[in-house]
Amino acid sequence: MDSILLTGGAGFIGSHLTKELLIRGYRVRVLDPLIRQVHGALPRGLKWLDAEGVEFMRDSVTDRAAVARAVDGIDHIVHLAAETGTGQSMYEVARYNEVNSQGTAILLDVLANTAARSVRGIVLASSRSVYGEGAYVCAHCGPSVRTYPRARSPQQLAAHRWEPLCERCGNGLLATATRETDAVRPASIYAATKFAQEELVRVACESLSIGYTILRLQNVYGQGQSLNNPYTGILSIFSTRVRRGLDLPIFEDGQESRDFVHVQDVVRAMASCLRAEQAPNAIINVGSGIGTSVLEVARQLSLALGVESDIKVTSEYRVGDIRHNFADIERLESMLQCTPQVALADGLREFCDWVRTQPLPQDQLARANAELRSRKLMG
Repeated sequence: MDSILLTGGAGFIGSHLTKELLIRGYRVRVLDPLIRQVHGALPRGLKWLDAEGVEFMRDSVTDRAAVARAVDGIDHIVHLAAETGTGQSMYEVARYNEVNSQGTAILLDVLANTAARSVRGIVLASSRSVYGEGAYVCAHCGPSVRTYPRARSPQQLAAHRWEPLCERCGNGLLATATRETDAVRPASIYAATKFAQEELVRVACESLSIGYTILRLQNVYGQGQSLNNPYTGILSIFSTRVRRGLDLPIFEDGQESRDFVHVQDVVRAMASCLRAEQAPNAIINVGSGIGTSVLEVARQLSLALGVESDIKVTSEYRVGDIRHNFADIERLESMLQCTPQVALADGLREFCDWVRTQPLPQDQLARANAELRSRKLMG
């Protein structure tokens, strides 16, 4: 059976994918530095890394020697390693670039310079953030005319003009499902580094005759996601505040929306890539195909936790955040034969059942927001 390298494999998605791959009989090697921001000071709940069939390397993709050891004898790579978090990326530019862009470049450079290369395929976990605001249509200009608004400016956000406007006529726009062929307009440093990953993988794999699949993941959630990272994971942040009896501050007007996709649906898509006889050599959206407002998600989360939360729409904002985005999943269904199976309400109930079993984290949202305000990245 094939050997699979998971970079960043000790994280949320990697933990679920490892278990799935072991069930399917794959041998798994995990390369992960176990950073404090994600895993905590003393990582817990990682006993699965000691399972039979798993080899764990505590190293980073930025360490060339470690990467060279990690790819030795590997058939396929699932590249999950990345710094995440839109807001933090705007002032830790070099770190995000080093891990996301340069880390990917080192991985590909090692493969390009390995004479006895065994790797046949790469699956990249990219992000819906590369689209920026994504695709919209203008009722005034015509429903067949797709448009891709630029990132909302700090001035626009400060004026509480939340919705993007048509650049042709100035009227309001209607968000529509974003296709893989739509324009790419990163609105954050994080998004820019994810797009850099995509291009590095595409060009290198085509030149090296390595099959590839680039998966643009929407907002992935579920049991096992980090409860310690205050810069990413709205459900983690909200669940901690609910458990601590704190209010839930909702940015903008609460109507900003996201496509929430359960981690098991993401794992199924990744496993499908690895099973394929021939890699699609394509970009594929992985999402539910449904946009849900942040306000509605806060309400559903509170319901699943059995608590009537104090939900406050604050009109605060973060520079680099997008307004709406949800995925067109036709390629997911046609190329990978994957249809999302976990409804949001069911996934939230499962997530909340798991959250109740976890140690209560410190609420770090105020500290994270203070860092953004000090850099004029939040208002």
